[in-house]
Amino acid sequence: MSYKNVRPRLGTAGLAAGIAMLMVAQAGPASATAATARVDNVQKAMDELARVPGVVGAVGGAYVDGKPIGLASGGTRLLGGKGGKIPADSRFRIGSQTKEMVATAVLQLVNEGKLSVDDKLSDVLPVVAKKDLVTRADDITVRQMIQHTSGIPDWYADEPKPDGTEGDISFDPFDFTTYYRPLELVKWSRDRPRTGEPGEKFSYSNTNYTLLGLIIERVTGNSLATVLHRQLFGPLGMTKTYLAVKPPEGIKGPHGHGYYPDGDGRLRDVDRFNASFGTGAGGVISTAHDMSAFQRAFNQGRLLPPELQRVITEPVPHHPYQAQGRSDCGSDFNVLGGSTAGYFTLTIYSDDGRRQLSMSATLSVKDPAEAAQAMGKAVETIFCPSA
Repeated sequence: MSYKNVRPRLGTAGLAAGIAMLMVAQAGPASATAATARVDNVQKAMDELARVPGVVGAVGGAYVDGKPIGLASGGTRLLGGKGGKIPADSRFRIGSQTKEMVATAVLQLVNEGKLSVDDKLSDVLPVVAKKDLVTRADDITVRQMIQHTSGIPDWYADEPKPDGTEGDISFDPFDFTTYYRPLELVKWSRDRPRTGEPGEKFSYSNTNYTLLGLIIERVTGNSLATVLHRQLFGPLGMTKTYLAVKPPEGIKGPHGHGYYPDGDGRLRDVDRFNASFGTGAGGVISTAHDMSAFQRAFNQGRLLPPELQRVITEPVPHHPYQAQGRSDCGSDFNVLGGSTAGYFTLTIYSDDGRRQLSMSATLSVKDPAEAAQAMGKAVETIFCPSA
């Protein structure tokens, strides 16, 4: 099976390893059609995912040609087998899958003539230049922010460690109540070293999408949450999807809880994850059904004209997450990933726009690599059951 166009999560540590594990999953000859993808396959895949060490619970849904093939959950809502089963249609945090939605909303504004991909950051968001919040704001373009080639450092993570591995998250994941305005987050990145010249190379930074969210608000005169609902969630029938903006807003309805170790190694419930740390970079809360609906519409070209869709999907220089493998199980699949502390989600979809599989795992570990590997196996279980 081929996985390509992989995009990173809210914090990138661990995802590259997880995707590398996804890439080695091999499938035997099988036709990934509605005839072979069955509800019992989905249940089996979620049960297997929930048995992975560090996974508390899992939900997932598979769709072919817009029709549900199966919706299932495994594990439990709370740590230690407590809380009962997670409702299969429950909401979950999608992390950086939010970014594709925000980029789509920006490019829809471009399509309407309200913005250009070549507009400079200092022109479309003058406050960052006035307050000196971003260096080179006169040179950075909207396109570069969408593609993570702006060179703007990330507010989310500390600088890389001496061994080259990525730094830890740079905020308190157990601060559930303090409201941080988006420009405050941008300011956190101001004194960090730039990662390159504008347009030079890919360097993942949540700051790009915090800024893009602010640009959307300035151009439209509406909140980012309102714009996403008006342009995407409403038209696509994503009735259970919303952008969490301010604490203590969390996940509505019964759902799985994620856990994260504190400085003493004690696992703490992070279900109340501070919405300030998401917004345009990773704040959307959704369901397997709604994520599949969005990805189907995006992949079938119903949201953007081809030339603007390519701004999101085209290869970017030095992008470490774009990789590809090969097998005989149906057509190629694309992977879109995202996570926050205690959560990891993937939406995997076929090139032809016919098949989608959206999954979320609640975790009790920092590194989601094993969960990512199991999600790769879930694709085989559901769409390639004879493998």
